[in-house]
Amino acid sequence: MNSERIKMLEQFVAEDPTDPFNRYALALELAKSDQAKAKEIFDQLMASNPDYVPAYYQASLIYIDLSLNKEAAAVIEAGIAQAQKQNNLKAVNELRSLLDEMD
Repeated sequence: MNSERIKMLEQFVAEDPTDPFNRYALALELAKSDQAKAKEIFDQLMASNPDYVPAYYQASLIYIDLSLNKEAAAVIEAGIAQAQKQNNLKAVNELRSLLDEMD
């Protein structure tokens, strides 16, 4: 765990809590050492910025690692819906592939 990097990212979130990338980067860094905290941040991110599509894939990986497969499938489905709204076919395909891997 890179605690200095985590502190820096936490500061970025505090300075600009409306920037979804700051929370995304913090959650990714925390995923390496504290998946429960990373999940919490991803949950906050998806609730406050549902159109931030990259969060869904990474959040789903955390859910799967935490053996929350039913919840992971719901996150993936929500991500697919958001990606379709944005006509982001790459994200749709990545999320569908992840869903298929779960089956």
